[in-house]
Amino acid sequence: MNRKSFATMVCAAALVFAAAKNAHALTVITGTVGPGPAAKYLLTGSAVNVTNGNAVLKITFEVTTPGENLALCAGTVSDFVAGKCATQLNDSGGPGFTFLTIVDAASLNGKHLYIIKEVGTNPAGFLFTIE
Repeated sequence: MNRKSFATMVCAAALVFAAAKNAHALTVITGTVGPGPAAKYLLTGSAVNVTNGNAVLKITFEVTTPGENLALCAGTVSDFVAGKCATQLNDSGGPGFTFLTIVDAASLNGKHLYIIKEVGTNPAGFLFTIE
């Protein structure tokens, strides 16, 4: 291997590592809220635990099923079980409408994220993204 090839490989590796370091964490969840007017879907298995007081979460939410409206909520497990949207983060607008929510992560500390059905009785698909 000559010097020029070696130098090119080193530069390419440095660029890959720099890009990976600056990449944002992205989580995408696709799911279906079951049938019935009181259907719900728990997104987080444990409460949000934020240690950085300056963190901002960018959340997008889209319902992929026509005729069904869903609300993206934050609250306690009791709120989820009761189907109560303690803090509404977002609301659906139907297929093709993706809504953005930018929220201070600390405001969600100790809460679970979940989805409840607002309108409709059929199973409702959704797309949830958080960065």
